Amino acid sequence: MINNSLLQATLLEGGQTAHSALKLPLNMHSNETPTCNISKNSAMVKVLQQCELIFWDECTMAHKKSLKSLDRTLQDLRSNHNPFGGVMILLAGDLRQILPVIPRSPPADKFNACLQSSNLWKHVKVLHSSKNMRAEL
Repeated sequence: MINNSLLQATLLEGGQTAHSALKLPLNMHSNETPTCNISKNSAMVKVLQQCELIFWDECTMAHKKSLKSLDRTLQDLRSNHNPFGGVMILLAGDLRQILPVIPRSPPADKFNACLQSSNLWKHVKVLHSSKNMRAEL
C-alpha cells in the first residue's frame, strides 16, 4: 500500500509514501518524462514484477506524471505494454479535495496536473462510496 501523505502512510501497517516506495522524482512538474528511479537489481523490482495489485491511497494529491512514471516503469519491468504492465492499480481518494502541489504556479497548472487530465485516466473505472466508512471506526 502506498500513500501520497507521509502522515497517512505511517498510520497504515506496511504503508509507504508513493515517492519512497516507487522512487518517484520530487520535481515532477519540471520533468517532461519522469520515471521511477528503481534500481534493476533491487528487491522492489521483484515485487513490482510479481504483484497483481497496487493500492494507492490519497492519490488525488499526486501529479499526473506520477501515474505516467508508474505506468512506464511497470511496462518496462514486466515487458508488458498494457497500461501499468498489466497490474491492477486501485486509486483511492476524493477528487474534490487536495490538488497536486506545484510551487508558485497559477491554479490552471494545478488543474492540468490532476490525474483526471492524464491520458491514462481513460483506463480508470470510477466507483463511488455511498457510506462514510471512517465514521464507522
